Amino acid sequence: MAEWISNAFNLPEFAMPSFGIGSILDIALIAFVVYKLLGWIRQTRAWGVFKGIGTLAMIYLIAYFLGMHTTIWIINQTVTWAVIALMIIFQPELRKVLDKLGKGRRLPFLAFMEEEKPDNSIVMMEQIVDAVVKMAKVKTGALIVIEQDVPIKELESSGVPLDAMISSQLLVNIFEKNTPLHDGAVLIRENRIKAATCILPLTSEHLDSSLGTRHRAAVGVSETVDACVLVVSEETGAVSIAKDGKLYRNLTADEVRKMLLSNIRPQQKTKRFKSRGKK
Repeated sequence: MAEWISNAFNLPEFAMPSFGIGSILDIALIAFVVYKLLGWIRQTRAWGVFKGIGTLAMIYLIAYFLGMHTTIWIINQTVTWAVIALMIIFQPELRKVLDKLGKGRRLPFLAFMEEEKPDNSIVMMEQIVDAVVKMAKVKTGALIVIEQDVPIKELESSGVPLDAMISSQLLVNIFEKNTPLHDGAVLIRENRIKAATCILPLTSEHLDSSLGTRHRAAVGVSETVDACVLVVSEETGAVSIAKDGKLYRNLTADEVRKMLLSNIRPQQKTKRFKSRGKK
């Protein structure tokens, strides 16, 4: 076969690489490790650094093909030190990954064998809208962050962990005045209230002087991640939504519902394998 290819295309003789079960396992293992590594990177602050490294790699390739020797030399000199710096900066994340790997009770690939769960995003949305309307009527200040594709676990760690089912009554009770959890933001992820009293970064942009800290915090977090943030004003009872650094003010219940429908992605796990019960 190799000789025929060489003669057909006037190529020098070469040996066809052997491809067996070992090669298949080798490729599968590397693909799995890369997949898990990218998943871990997306769940930490390393995601922004990873995109920066990708940009730097593109610059290096462009410099290589264009013969930009000075740029190539600078990048080569900084790569070694950059790797050491990254290991120091992300030492806590690396420690958590290794700790989780050591405590795991099942093989990682078994995570793909989870049963498909129904999408409860619509039910979640209705509970949130109902809670927001109730709090707006009595002018109860509220700040609700609905996480999307970009994880915000660092903000979650600043609050009190709950991991509770979403209900209108629970949200209203959390933000009730003079209760332990009313101050700060509630974080929602995968149809669960993950934490309360979370501290959010404030925006540096100029906002209307009538807007308070809750609105500045809502815009601030929406500038850095793709979360959808709901705000109920304690002074006026007006409902606002912050998304992509923009604040949409004085929304009705229907407008809130429409914005949530257009912004909240389905929270659903994909079914890969399904066990068969006895008939």
